Amino acid sequence: MARLIAALVALTIVSAAEARQNDSRLDALFERLAAADDFADARSIEASIWSIWTEAGDDALDEHMARGVMAMNHRNFDVALESFNAIVAADPDFAEGWNKRATLYFLMGRYDDSIRDVERTLALEPRHFGALSGMGLIVTEFDDAKAALAWFEQALEVNPHMPFVALRVRILHEMLGGKQI
Repeated sequence: MARLIAALVALTIVSAAEARQNDSRLDALFERLAAADDFADARSIEASIWSIWTEAGDDALDEHMARGVMAMNHRNFDVALESFNAIVAADPDFAEGWNKRATLYFLMGRYDDSIRDVERTLALEPRHFGALSGMGLIVTEFDDAKAALAWFEQALEVNPHMPFVALRVRILHEMLGGKQI
């Protein structure tokens, strides 16, 4: 009986730890996302990816994530920062903790901090289309159209179903005289 309980605990820990950027379901979801030719289907797949990315697999971290996102959405940046700081301190290998804090830093105008957190996000999850497009937004703030275009194009390579990003790519191509970089 003790072995059964130990095995169940071990399985629970492994399952929780995979509910993030290393989750075994992500590869298939990214393949489906790339192949999707229906916008509604692509949105559903994208939502599944975000759901997996956002699950820390730890009740306390999941609570920090929910509180931080809610606070950020209500522009309560101090509370959001406290929550996201707690996540990255407790689990520095959880990519979405870094990504959420990068988003918050962007909203706060703390672009250098945002860049560092996006870089950490991408080191942990190179397919993070949110972080890739986020970096495009950051460098846009520095009036670097070529760099922004490169980041947005990378995001579209991973997720070709982001109309806002696709529009930015078209606009930037026009601004740069149609030149490919």
